[in-house]
Amino acid sequence: MTTTDLIKKLFLSFNAKDNDTFVQAAREYIEHEKRKKHTVVAKDLEKALFSTNSEHNGGGKRFKNTLPIPRDTEKGFPLLEIQHFDKSIDALIIANEIKEQLEHVIREFKDADILATYNLQNKRKILLCGRPGTGKTFSAQIISSVLNLPLVYIRFDAIISSYLGETASNLRKVFDYIESGTWVVLFDEFDVIGKNRDDNHEHGEIKRVVNSFLQMLDNLKSDSIILAATNHQNMLDPAIWRRFDDVIYYELPDESIRKQLFDIYLKPIKKDANIDMAKAANLTDGFSPADIKMVTEEAMKAAIISSKNHIGQNEIDCAIQKFIRREKVRNNLMGDK
Repeated sequence: MTTTDLIKKLFLSFNAKDNDTFVQAAREYIEHEKRKKHTVVAKDLEKALFSTNSEHNGGGKRFKNTLPIPRDTEKGFPLLEIQHFDKSIDALIIANEIKEQLEHVIREFKDADILATYNLQNKRKILLCGRPGTGKTFSAQIISSVLNLPLVYIRFDAIISSYLGETASNLRKVFDYIESGTWVVLFDEFDVIGKNRDDNHEHGEIKRVVNSFLQMLDNLKSDSIILAATNHQNMLDPAIWRRFDDVIYYELPDESIRKQLFDIYLKPIKKDANIDMAKAANLTDGFSPADIKMVTEEAMKAAIISSKNHIGQNEIDCAIQKFIRREKVRNNLMGDK
């Protein structure tokens, strides 16, 4: 189909309010530009296709992808979710070193064509490591939002199948979908399939899945950014590490960052003048951002159900101690009492 034919198809489908045909024609035109090596134009058009368009797409909804969401054959569950976010990178309260790494990934993606003129490629495969609740998933949402690309969230609970060979088939469906466009892709709880192939406790099926995943990752033909998040980087197969362009390790927040987190999470409620945020930050050494969010929500609820329109030091201290006790129970540290 010629360029003129594609443009005519776009106009006709737009006038007919045929959104599916319009998106299909737009994708064909983008692929046409890619074949002509007009990568900057193609990338801008892809971003525009997924951007919010209140006039032509139902009051602010994004254009939907023409490909159906792949599903598990055994149970029929969707293998992934398409998510959209409107967040600023300023909302990410983490160590400067981590934020700089993320910003570098974003800048490289935006300047991919400039790098290509020097025969260099932007970082596309990033491994996110660190304890739960430290900001890995939120970082993926931020990158998606800043680059104005949809986030493809991979559902590992659906990918892993009880049928022999079905897991690898599910992975193939996911990678085929990824190749249909440009996305920010998040493989969450990546250690589920990234486990060391030499682990004697793992049966042959998992080892075959890891091999399949590595092959698919190597052969992936996409400009998408692939993010893989794990809480157990020590469990990953050594071959996995070589497939990633960069590794970002999420440390627990220091006292200064914990204080910022308390300030942010307690914004919805009025605070007593004598609240000591420095004390709260000191008492929560070893807490993750997700832990601190849970503490602040507990403290605010305690104040609200006590018919108070403000929060005091007592609610915060009690919420912290309650969380510490919870963690002791979870880690079986309560003793015999």
